[in-house]
Amino acid sequence: MKRVLSGIQPSGQLTLGNYIGAMQNFVKLQETHECFFMVVDLHAITVPQEPAMLREQTEAVAALFVAAGIDPSKASVFLQSHVRAHAELGWLFTTLAYMGELERMTQFKDKSAGKDSVGAGLFVYPTLMAADILLYNADLVPVGDDQKQHLELTRDLSQRFNTRYGDYFNVPAPYIPKTGARIMSLDDGSKKMSKSNPNPASFIALLDPPDVIRKKISRATTDSGKEVTFNPLDKPEVSNLMTIYSQCSGLSLEEVAARYESQGYGAFKKDLAEHVVAVLEPLQTRYKEIRSSGQLYDILRDGAERAAAIADRTVQDVKERMGFVQI
Repeated sequence: MKRVLSGIQPSGQLTLGNYIGAMQNFVKLQETHECFFMVVDLHAITVPQEPAMLREQTEAVAALFVAAGIDPSKASVFLQSHVRAHAELGWLFTTLAYMGELERMTQFKDKSAGKDSVGAGLFVYPTLMAADILLYNADLVPVGDDQKQHLELTRDLSQRFNTRYGDYFNVPAPYIPKTGARIMSLDDGSKKMSKSNPNPASFIALLDPPDVIRKKISRATTDSGKEVTFNPLDKPEVSNLMTIYSQCSGLSLEEVAARYESQGYGAFKKDLAEHVVAVLEPLQTRYKEIRSSGQLYDILRDGAERAAAIADRTVQDVKERMGFVQI
């Protein structure tokens, strides 16, 4: 089977956007691919983290992976920091990357804008991401639109290594689903739903209680007019809510539009909230079971062992090709 690698940072609460745009696809891919899904805690520390919060959020994301339907017997679920090869290959790829390439990274520009000082980790973050992917010679990488630039650098670095040291790495391809890949903010349809948004009303957290979900959706920004029609250019707010509705109900966008053709936003948003609650309540129940059972550490330990078996071999091969002494 072809390999898939993806990860999510443990910074902030995971949102409905993470679930629809990433985790749902993880669950589908595990049936047809050899999958490695990790919590990228090494990436999280490119910006300051409070230790106790980092530990809690790391465990929460890992538990949500499983609660969302990732089967540890089919896919390796692990923490990035538990497989040391990630950090080692990350450094080796940093030596292959050029300053100009890293300076052009949009996320670095955004996160460093207006700051008096910027950590070096944030600057070289993309080379660690490249190492994450290439450690497993992944064929497909589920990414959002905002990560495509990083994947392009990964492709460039894999080709650069192959040119210098002989063919070894695959050139990975992005996996971007046609719909649901980019869920937007509830208060601004032009911005992606983000767990780092300081306004909690802008996103639905996967662990939000049902009443909180209903309140957030009832207050979600809508466009002028009353028509429930899918038109991202002219009606970005409603189009975003329709995408969420479609993903949570299984109805097509056309079916959603037809159902609320003359009902307006009130009935539409009320029903949307119930569909979201219906999707998240079982996930939340499963999450609580995983956290209370103590099985999470066993899942992570087993996942890290399976991942390390491949990753350590990759690093050994890379170091041999680069000329490091092997003993």
